[in-house]
Amino acid sequence: MKKTILTSLVAAALGLVTLPAVAQPAFTPAKNAVPQLKTQVPGYFRTMVGDFEVTALYDGSGNLDTSLFTRFTQLSQADLEKMLDDAFSPRTYTGAAEGAIIAFLINTGDNLILVDSGKGEVEAEMFLDKKGRLLDSLNAAGYKPEQIDIILPTHLHADHINGVVANGKMAFPNATIYLPNQEKAFWLDSPISQLPAEIQPLVQLARSAVEPYLKADRVKFYNAGEEVFPNVKSIPLFGHTPGHNGFEFSSKGETLLVWGDLMHNQVIQMAHPEVAIEFDANAEAARQTRLAMLPKIAERKLLVAAAHLPFPGLGHIRQEKEGYRWMPIEYRLIR
Repeated sequence: MKKTILTSLVAAALGLVTLPAVAQPAFTPAKNAVPQLKTQVPGYFRTMVGDFEVTALYDGSGNLDTSLFTRFTQLSQADLEKMLDDAFSPRTYTGAAEGAIIAFLINTGDNLILVDSGKGEVEAEMFLDKKGRLLDSLNAAGYKPEQIDIILPTHLHADHINGVVANGKMAFPNATIYLPNQEKAFWLDSPISQLPAEIQPLVQLARSAVEPYLKADRVKFYNAGEEVFPNVKSIPLFGHTPGHNGFEFSSKGETLLVWGDLMHNQVIQMAHPEVAIEFDANAEAARQTRLAMLPKIAERKLLVAAAHLPFPGLGHIRQEKEGYRWMPIEYRLIR
């Protein structure tokens, strides 16, 4: 008997015992077919910067194909694809990287300031949604469009400005738009017929967004680099557009930098900040701006609000031996 048991154990250890081809489940529960919902909670995320309440508002996302990132780099498109794969970066139905579209709402206690506004009703192949979700996110966050009194676009690309209109009317009826003169000169003052043909549709979109506010005398202008409001300073980040700028919000020794489109993809451009994107109006200027700003941001340990990095687009950057690392903010309750 002992010999039989010992032989069986040895055979099992050596894999000589024949086992069932397919393991059988211990239990087979009765079916309970509940439809999959495939929805997310409305997109907002909230944090504090000193006494300022900062709310990230999700508007949607778009396709960022790696072919857009091949400027000013010796990296091939295959290299860029591998970087995304190694980072488990999500892909869209086209196989492109997915870039978020995020606006930021800052409640200073005196004003309710919206930085950027999403794409609104603009449809394009690069956008994954027919209509922006900003107003849904704003409502879920507990605010109403009529409560916003200040809009600060970082620039006038459609995914940052066209959310200010809905059905051709002011989506934020009590708000005033503040624009840098440098951006105004290109987008609002330049004769469209004198602009390159590929730029003209973008300029028309920008003008259609701003027009209702101009008619209502609710557009004001400033020079990039000025303190636009108390504790709200414009930061020139020229290159992506002629007047592209960010904003520093400061309260109680803490500072938030809303950097607009200083960067479009954290996997590629944190490791290789020299890489530009085809959307840059002046790619060399945009590249130089990014290379100059990133070490300053890292050294000052600024909280960053990034329009196209993974939602909520809030985090810090840390300088590495080569390049930088994105350190996203963690979810926590505001107490």
